[in-house]
Amino acid sequence: MTISLKFLGAFDSVTGSKTLVKHGSKRYLVDCGIFQGPPELRNRNRESLEIPAKDIDAVFLTHAHLDHCGYLPRLCKEGFRGPIYCSQGTYQLADIILQDSAHLEEETARFARKTGYSRHADPSPLFTSEDVEQVMTQFRILERNKWHDLGNGLSLYLSRSGHLIGSSFLRFRFGMGDESRTITFSGDLGNYRSAILKGPENIDEPDTLVLESTYGQRIHAPESSLVQLGTCLSRVIARKGIAVIPAFAVGRSQEIMYLIGELERLGSIPQVPVLLDSPMSRKALNVFLDRNEDQILNSGFGPTTEQFYPRNFQAVESVDDSMLATMMDGPAIIISASGMLSGGRILHHLKHRLPDPRNMVIFSGYQALGSKGRFLQEQAKILGKMRIHHQEVSVEAEIATIDSLSSHADYSEIVSWLNGNRSLSQHILLNHGEPEAQQHLATILRESLKTRVSESCVQQEWYL
Repeated sequence: MTISLKFLGAFDSVTGSKTLVKHGSKRYLVDCGIFQGPPELRNRNRESLEIPAKDIDAVFLTHAHLDHCGYLPRLCKEGFRGPIYCSQGTYQLADIILQDSAHLEEETARFARKTGYSRHADPSPLFTSEDVEQVMTQFRILERNKWHDLGNGLSLYLSRSGHLIGSSFLRFRFGMGDESRTITFSGDLGNYRSAILKGPENIDEPDTLVLESTYGQRIHAPESSLVQLGTCLSRVIARKGIAVIPAFAVGRSQEIMYLIGELERLGSIPQVPVLLDSPMSRKALNVFLDRNEDQILNSGFGPTTEQFYPRNFQAVESVDDSMLATMMDGPAIIISASGMLSGGRILHHLKHRLPDPRNMVIFSGYQALGSKGRFLQEQAKILGKMRIHHQEVSVEAEIATIDSLSSHADYSEIVSWLNGNRSLSQHILLNHGEPEAQQHLATILRESLKTRVSESCVQQEWYL
């Protein structure tokens, strides 16, 4: 009985994670993410998978970020009716994220039809809210830290990966007659720098480890994210500007809110208005406070959440209030999504704030190649302009990046995590990284671990 892997996404980028696993006559997907970023990546979402959706027996999720779960409603729309296995936290966050994504898909299609701004005669959403309702009925929640017999010679063990509430390493055990083989998928590997989330657990190394490589060629700054954020915020507050923080709605927004509150409590920054302009972030916060098994503080933040929020915190809900926030005077801090500027309310804030040199944009996470976020990081300040909503916007604001706020491990942390595990994999397969990052990390792992390392950007089917 053979086992093979083929990467259908995230083999040459940090988006669209999907891995097809063949085990005898069975076909599984590990993660089912949507492609985000420039049009050439997003267009892949409209392409058919190489295997019909109805022929996929099950899907397994490492965590609930869109690049790992966002294609699920489309998969169901095309005929998938199998179970979707994940942790409790992943299920709760996926429900929030997929509903929000469906709403944006529907709104975008309506806007394109109304304005005629589309190359399609009748623009349609990738999936709808009804598709999400269907897909949520197919979820099956698995408890962590125990083996689950799923039948057909397949068992699964989930353990904490430290990247997000509910995020888990997926360790598969495939029966092959009297023998078995183990394969672990890291999903996105967390680190031990978070102020609110526990780091990744050590694992028994499998025969094959599928390992992410987002920061495969980068080292995060040694200075703590609390200190770096405090330095940036002090500077912009002193000049009575607005700090605009693009943040992923699930995970990063909650971390940033907590750090701002800590800076206030320490007296490192004065108390100023702090606006969270992302309804999805507010919903995700409720899940975070509920799932204390992943929190550093275990029981949460006391009988109330006063220990969590900045003092002058305000959650912006309505679109009208969001537009009013784009015109408020500083000093103030605005946290909004999306984290890579692919859409959402953050773009309206940038249109109003980028032309003013008193303001600052603070990036708090990885900006994929080809994304608006990467363009603003690397080119827009030099050019002095960028396009938002088909309008040219002057870029005079200060642009800052705090890499240590990322919930991904850098390459030194990946090596440390591997060295802390109890045995060495026979084969490490790198995915979820740009080719240069994969190649750099592969070189380091070959030299430090003396084991077989392959990169998924060399596209092929891997027989194990």
